[in-house]
Amino acid sequence: MLTFSLQSGSNGNSIYVETSEVRLLFDAGISGRATEERLAAHGRDIRAVDALILSHNHRDHVCGAGVLQRRFSLPIFITPRSYRACREDLGTCGDIRYFDPGQTLDFGRIAVQTVPTAHDGKDGVAFIISEKGRKLGIFTDLGHRFAGIETWISTLDGMYLESNYDPDMLAEGMYPSWLKRRIRGQGGHLSNLEAAELVRDTTAQLQFLILSHLSENNNEPELALATARKFLGESFPLALAPRDRVGEIFSL
Repeated sequence: MLTFSLQSGSNGNSIYVETSEVRLLFDAGISGRATEERLAAHGRDIRAVDALILSHNHRDHVCGAGVLQRRFSLPIFITPRSYRACREDLGTCGDIRYFDPGQTLDFGRIAVQTVPTAHDGKDGVAFIISEKGRKLGIFTDLGHRFAGIETWISTLDGMYLESNYDPDMLAEGMYPSWLKRRIRGQGGHLSNLEAAELVRDTTAQLQFLILSHLSENNNEPELALATARKFLGESFPLALAPRDRVGEIFSL
């Protein structure tokens, strides 16, 4: 199994996962052209992708989904509530396939477990992709450290995890008070500190941890990495998912 991020942040999110049997896109928060070009940067063809799976209805995860479905005939997997909430963003789509939060999606011998999150989107889910005993997690837009998340993470071999904001930068920044409350509230995002503590408190034996969904205005890559290293150690296999370009390839 291999994976790379096409983009990660409040300005757009999309992650590619390739197994021996199936090629999947998780979220489509960038344009169709950018998706095609960033896949091609790593030698992948958008026309070979088998499915697009959406985590929730927010625009930074779905704004390119309708174009991808219409232009490349990608089936879109989404929960019914998420679809109703973002139907206008998607536009007319010909192949919508519904799932319920917590359901496992089967692609031959590849399983995609959906994990309900506490984020304030409609029916938000994280994902665990399993192949031949290896598990990759995509855990962004979590809301807060909800019950049971440590158990899920403890099973993973590789992981994307949101590390959205630095608490001091958020507190001192220019966002209005209501937005600051939302970001650090029960339906918002994990801070650098919360993300690092979460991984520290699990028994996961990760081959890589990719810090993701960093805020442009309330975080810095160096801060996210430094916080994670403080709690996880200098030798822990850390990386960042870029906000404005395709990321590097990771393999399990």
